Amino acid sequence: MAQRITLTDIAEQAGVSTATVSRVLNGKSNVADETRRQVLAALDVLGYERPESVDNRSRGLVGLIVPELSNPIFPLFAQEIEQLLTPSGHTPVLCTQTPGGVSEDEYIEMLVERGVSGIVFVSGRHADTTGNVTRYQKLRSRGVPLVTINGNAPMIKAPGFTTDDRAAARMAVEHLANLGHRRIGFATGPTRMVPAVRKRAGYEDAMRACCPGEDLRIVESLYTYEGGATAGAALAEQGCTGIICGSDLMALGAIKGIQSTGRAVPTDISVIGYDDSPLLAMTHPPLTTVRQPVEAICRAAISTLLAAINGEKPVDAEMTFIPDLIVRGSTAMAPGIAALRGSAATPPGPQRDQVRARRSPMASRRWTMPAAPLSDHWPPGAPGSVSAYWETMPAPASSPLGTADSPATRIAGRARRDAAVPTTSGTESARMS
Repeated sequence: MAQRITLTDIAEQAGVSTATVSRVLNGKSNVADETRRQVLAALDVLGYERPESVDNRSRGLVGLIVPELSNPIFPLFAQEIEQLLTPSGHTPVLCTQTPGGVSEDEYIEMLVERGVSGIVFVSGRHADTTGNVTRYQKLRSRGVPLVTINGNAPMIKAPGFTTDDRAAARMAVEHLANLGHRRIGFATGPTRMVPAVRKRAGYEDAMRACCPGEDLRIVESLYTYEGGATAGAALAEQGCTGIICGSDLMALGAIKGIQSTGRAVPTDISVIGYDDSPLLAMTHPPLTTVRQPVEAICRAAISTLLAAINGEKPVDAEMTFIPDLIVRGSTAMAPGIAALRGSAATPPGPQRDQVRARRSPMASRRWTMPAAPLSDHWPPGAPGSVSAYWETMPAPASSPLGTADSPATRIAGRARRDAAVPTTSGTESARMS
């Protein structure tokens, strides 16, 4: 015989008094909206059928399954989704996965038993190209609406919403190439995951276009601080002057790994993250990163889910969103370029927290620095001034980033104005390279 649920049980679950529970159940108006939502969520969690007197605007539970919350991008998604669900009267139930804890399948069964109106999956098994996808098919067959965020495996039939990871990696490579970097490494997570596959493809595309002939330097690790530290140290030892990471957490670890080899960021090696997690502007140095459009992704996902809950048939397709490149202090000109300019490694002009690129950056060819030392490009006996060298370089037909203020344009323009730069010997220039 099932245990009878009492007002006290509901009050304890909601963290309110039994009198408050009674007022909510009787449809009284003298209850704060937030308190009312707490009580209604407690009813749903305990399996208590809502009385007819309860406000019809309260629509029930929506499951939100996310990975661990140690990566700050996932709380950001959860917060945004909760804010979007509240006006509709739905209450999100946050389900977090930790190693050795409740699995995604177990969460699904628990949510279905509670009669959830729908489920949102963030970076779940749906993005695993080697995973079993029957769980999502079963949900659809049981009439439970669902949406996914951050990459659907090809066999998944469900509405998906994701950042354009391929474009994001291209933006990162092109930013570093415009600063004169050619030995650019890539630290990524497990390549069985769809976002990692797409980021790697974008990195490879951009390297072939921006740095033809350069080796691809890729280290596969975990999307963790420790994984980033291991990858950063390995890529530093491979001679990289720029490193792109698959997440901000990895990037922070990569900075630590780089420092462990005796190198500095950004003086010796530039680092780019991915996500634009909160507080990254306060790190030392502030992290250049590719910002995911979290708000836009969540808005589209929740709008689609609510429409499906209301009886509309969703389109089983994936919608991609263009990210932004946010330039901060962890990227700078390549060491050889900074030495030739005789200045600090930070590129000229305003730089902090700028959105440097929005469109797919492969629309125009990128201006890049030569692979060999500068002295190798000067004919024997020719003047060795920096200005003379720059005058031999073809000017970019258009700004690589869609603006006349691109780093490459600024570097070239400054060099051309330095008419009185003293002549530098080939030996000295080779040493500075």
